[in-house]
Amino acid sequence: MATHKKTAEVDYSMQEKIMALYELQKIDSKIDEINKVKGDLPLEVQDLEDEVAGMQTRIDNINGEIEEFNALTKQRKREIDQAKIKIANYKEQQNNVRNNREYDSISKEIEYQELEIELAEKRLKEYSAGIKAKKVQLEEAAAIMKDRSSDLNVKKKELDGIEEETAPRIAEFQTQSDSVKAKIDERLIAAYDRIRHSVRNGLAVVTVKRDACGGCFNRIPPQRQMDIRQGKKIIICEYCGRILVADPEQTEE
Repeated sequence: MATHKKTAEVDYSMQEKIMALYELQKIDSKIDEINKVKGDLPLEVQDLEDEVAGMQTRIDNINGEIEEFNALTKQRKREIDQAKIKIANYKEQQNNVRNNREYDSISKEIEYQELEIELAEKRLKEYSAGIKAKKVQLEEAAAIMKDRSSDLNVKKKELDGIEEETAPRIAEFQTQSDSVKAKIDERLIAAYDRIRHSVRNGLAVVTVKRDACGGCFNRIPPQRQMDIRQGKKIIICEYCGRILVADPEQTEE
């Protein structure tokens, strides 16, 4: 335990941290090269997963609408049954009326219930047509989802095969990456990650070659090159925002 604590507390110089960043970049670039084998497969898998999830949501929504139509259908059928019972009761009452006024009043109630039945039957036809249309949509959505799920399984199998094949090499580079990161401040690693994700080729740390930035190829002034070689502070390219380091090969020469 004591040994690990001592290692974690090593105070590396700025030049050592800068060169560690450069080493980290080289390791990450190797991982990037391995991941290039995957091509667009990860994006294709993600798109298909999103589409399948979207189709499942659509299917769930359609099923929900069908259930709602079924519930309304049952409700209207109950209303029709109740209306028919009321009509039967009213007709029985008509046989026992004492005057025309009572008879007309009951007749109006019967007429009202018959209109309620007519309206409910109209709604039942609408619900039936709605259910039929929704079932057609459901079949179409299910067919699309089946196709997309099949495509997804093929793509995932292909991607899983590549990842399984490259996993040992990536794990080896990841171990090297963790070892190098131990020499770098979290603040610098955060800056490195931010730059890496903002540039097209993932190069956050580049060397100065032939007096130019190795990322955007813009010329670096002599005084700034001298500051970079001294390695006393982090120097950022004023054009592309990448971290600039001295070329180790030129330094050795």
